[in-house]
Amino acid sequence: MSQVGEEENEHLIFGGVDVVDLAERYGTPLYITDENKIRANFRSYKKAFETVDNDIYFAVKANGNLAILRILAQEGAGADVFSGGELRLVKLAGIPMDKVLFNGNSKSEEELRAAVESQVKISVDSREELQTLSAVAVKMGEEAEIAIRVNPDVSPKVNPKIATGLRTSQFGIPYDEILQTYEEAARLPNIALTGIHCHIGSQILDISVFREATEKMMQLAEELHDRGIELEFVDLGGGLGISYQKEKEIAPTPKDLAEMILPTFEAKMRSLGVNLKLVLEPGRSIVGPASILLSKVNSVKHAYKNFVAIDAGFNLFLRPVMYDAYHEVMVANKLNEPASVLSTMVGPVCESGDIIAKDRMLPPVKRGDLVTILDTGAYGFSMSSQYNGRPRCAEVLVRDGAVVDLIRSKESIEDVIRNQVIPQRLR
Repeated sequence: MSQVGEEENEHLIFGGVDVVDLAERYGTPLYITDENKIRANFRSYKKAFETVDNDIYFAVKANGNLAILRILAQEGAGADVFSGGELRLVKLAGIPMDKVLFNGNSKSEEELRAAVESQVKISVDSREELQTLSAVAVKMGEEAEIAIRVNPDVSPKVNPKIATGLRTSQFGIPYDEILQTYEEAARLPNIALTGIHCHIGSQILDISVFREATEKMMQLAEELHDRGIELEFVDLGGGLGISYQKEKEIAPTPKDLAEMILPTFEAKMRSLGVNLKLVLEPGRSIVGPASILLSKVNSVKHAYKNFVAIDAGFNLFLRPVMYDAYHEVMVANKLNEPASVLSTMVGPVCESGDIIAKDRMLPPVKRGDLVTILDTGAYGFSMSSQYNGRPRCAEVLVRDGAVVDLIRSKESIEDVIRNQVIPQRLR
């Protein structure tokens, strides 16, 4: 990720660019994304699954920046969207509508209409939604192409907040109700059954659960086939984890994932005599390692602990607070100095939980030093807010150590208050 030498004066180099120079040019906090890393990560999926007909639908919730979506569109990606807003983003980015799946457990009628009008596939999450969608499509005089989301009751070893395939999860239709639901869907007007869908969780490092999920999904595909319901695609979702703790975690690769999924997938297709498209929905594993968050030290306080207070908090990066997530941190302008001070890095938000990195060994730091939070490309800016009246930061895209583009301008206070209105009676 970084290259350090005398000429860089012990600075962190990311995507071939000195991040200290970027801080001087764009200020902090600042999200920095390496374009080449995104392209390479996406291509690794296409390579790993090249033996079968496949589409890779990027999970837009992980990172909805238009420039990043445009890069993925150029690479041939589809999109997994979870709202009308995400659908609009992928349209603007140029992702083909026939490679979009509208997912979600609580879609409004407005979103269902937008999905039908846009002619994207819809992952139906409940029997009530199925009936609502049929009625919407009939009223519009259009056909809704659907998959039905299965809750496969598969338990990955992840934080419960990101386990989406558990029996107790709010997502999907229970496994033992799926066949009945498909038969109901086949009878409904203006519904075209073309796929089956599941998603078991996120940040999965023990990928043996993908074999279990594939076996369950392909068993359903066979039972549907026996009932005369012919599918066109099987969507096994995303969830491949990345290495946030470099010394403790070994991240599986798309090739590893393919070795778990493809034997069962291909064997079942051969036995049925069909050719199904395999759809995957990676997000984190494509964009997570491709970005860093650069922040400046505002103060250092020697109190109960050695607190290093930086200008980026959970308003810009929620994962450490929401998931107790671990992210490695570095002092970007002192890369070669020995880590000798046990420090806890905190943000500027008025919450005692605004802790970015707890009890880390860092070089001695002072006000004005630059710290880098690694692997922030997934669920970083996309989960940010304007809490505490704080404008959100800028984002830049780097490539080949020579090209730097601004892909999101820093917000102003005017952006924070733009849509607020004081009623005339209060003036």
